[in-house]
Amino acid sequence: MTTPPPALLIAGHGTRDEAGAEAFRDFVRELGRRHPELPVAGGFIELSPPPLGEAVNELVEQGVRRFAAVPLMLVSAGHAKGDIPAALAREKERHPGISYTYGRPLGPHPSLLSVLERRLDEALGTEGHRTPGDRADVTVLLVGRGSTDPDANAEVHKAARLLWEGRGYAGVETAFVSLAAPDVPSGLDRCVKLGAKRIVVLPYFLFTGILPDRVRQQTEGWAAAHPEVEVRSADVIGPEPELLDLVMERYEEALKGDLRMNCDSCVYRIALPGFEDKVGMPQQPHFHPDDDGHHHGHGPHDHGHHHHGAHSHAH
Repeated sequence: MTTPPPALLIAGHGTRDEAGAEAFRDFVRELGRRHPELPVAGGFIELSPPPLGEAVNELVEQGVRRFAAVPLMLVSAGHAKGDIPAALAREKERHPGISYTYGRPLGPHPSLLSVLERRLDEALGTEGHRTPGDRADVTVLLVGRGSTDPDANAEVHKAARLLWEGRGYAGVETAFVSLAAPDVPSGLDRCVKLGAKRIVVLPYFLFTGILPDRVRQQTEGWAAAHPEVEVRSADVIGPEPELLDLVMERYEEALKGDLRMNCDSCVYRIALPGFEDKVGMPQQPHFHPDDDGHHHGHGPHDHGHHHHGAHSHAH
């Protein structure tokens, strides 16, 4: 009997919204349909069934011993950094003999930025007949979940910046729906202070749920009080082919142990809009006046200035 490939275990946040929970379960089923060669299961950390432990049980009963766990989350906050690893450690105690590797959160991957761009086009009604002028008066408010973890909030800012780069929007501002400032109304106020003519509020969420609904309600409430500003709401990312492919990319990466630094959004690796010419460019170390190639008795560390070359992009 050939040993099956490591199973794909998808870990979700959990939501009190039944439609959101069902969207996650549907997504997991669709991944399984697309990859019949692979045992696939998914579960939640909290709030909605099935719990992650149940998904592990289901796979162990099929004879699975090796797992790659991928967090179905855009940013690495408390869940991805703490709760999922803790849950996996507990499963390892419950099922001696299983082993797992743990993948990275999903964003801000270029393929997801493309989906976000599509959502903006849909909200603006400019699909298929874009002209650069269409975007020059559009300010985007990207709204993240929000976290008590500053690093997680910074990831949303990173996504906003990458979405702005090379796409021609007037600006991409950031707000959060919970736990972090600015909230949605403050974010909209800020857009207006920056001179926004048209605003599209773009939820940085994978699936429908209570929080994306709240973003839309708060946006509508603010818009009603500011009839002079054109405000539109865009849709969540949703179970797009790009998302399905990205989860598989994270699975493969976890298996290979290829957990890279921020190479997903690196201009030398990925054709980002407006920077396509940089892909594959050889990296030169910075010239440093103290580093002339000769040792002057400073010990072994006087050549530590080649860090740009060290992260070679010629993969």
